Amino acid sequence: MTAGRILKGIEFAHPDGFAPLLLDLYLPAGSDSVSDAASGFPAVIHFHGGGWQTGERSSLGPAVDGFGLSPIEQLVEAGFVVASADYRLSAVATFPAQLLDAKAAVRWLRSHAAEYSVDPGRIYAWGDSAGGHLASLVGLTAGAGTDGETDDNIAAVAAWYPPTDLNRMGEQARPDAVARADDPGSREALLIGAQPADAPDLAAAASPVTYVRDGAPPFLLIHGTADRFVPAAQSTTLAGALQKTGADVELLLLEDADHMWSLPDGSQAAARQATAATIDFFRRQARKH
Repeated sequence: MTAGRILKGIEFAHPDGFAPLLLDLYLPAGSDSVSDAASGFPAVIHFHGGGWQTGERSSLGPAVDGFGLSPIEQLVEAGFVVASADYRLSAVATFPAQLLDAKAAVRWLRSHAAEYSVDPGRIYAWGDSAGGHLASLVGLTAGAGTDGETDDNIAAVAAWYPPTDLNRMGEQARPDAVARADDPGSREALLIGAQPADAPDLAAAASPVTYVRDGAPPFLLIHGTADRFVPAAQSTTLAGALQKTGADVELLLLEDADHMWSLPDGSQAAARQATAATIDFFRRQARKH
């Protein structure tokens, strides 16, 4: 592996009838205290936000990108390989296509672990908003793949302001919400192909909270208390369900922060706190193994 490379536009899957799916791969410059020469670097797979409608790999949304904090690059500097992956958007395919694509990215990275000096036992998932929803689903629905070496197991999950319970998302919305899941043509309705209230089974099937189980991986959930797009109760709901099973879950609520860590004073404080907490979480997870 050549140190410090960024490999863009690697094809990791090609669903029948659809365009190829690509990922960007960020490779660290050298060893770190979380790395092990024998087993390889820990790795994080990132899924972007955008309401399953927009967004692009390697982006954390226009507001966060505008802060210039470069959370992906900070993770790489901390000694992690980072893969930021495409998934089919809702205008192209409805759920579960997005989850299948996310799982395909995990399997691709694990099957190429030796090529990129990745420790296959230390692969983690991270996402923001819709990407946090997918990261959470990947972590909670992992199972054996087509062969014993390319499974989709995830060792830990970090999710920023994720939708977690589509059936309750509308009722949990703030009075000043910009968007509600039960609005006609909402992002959530477009994801599942129906209004959640008219198709509660479909909404449940697309909700991470449905899949909470014994043996779930450790979770870090970070949410702003003033989020007008995804209610903070979505993270507290998932955290509570995980806690009931005895899972290792950390919930960080950032006061007055809206979606994409926007604060009334326009500062970067919430984004900085979320980024630092995420890197610290993955560092701690990597050192456990």
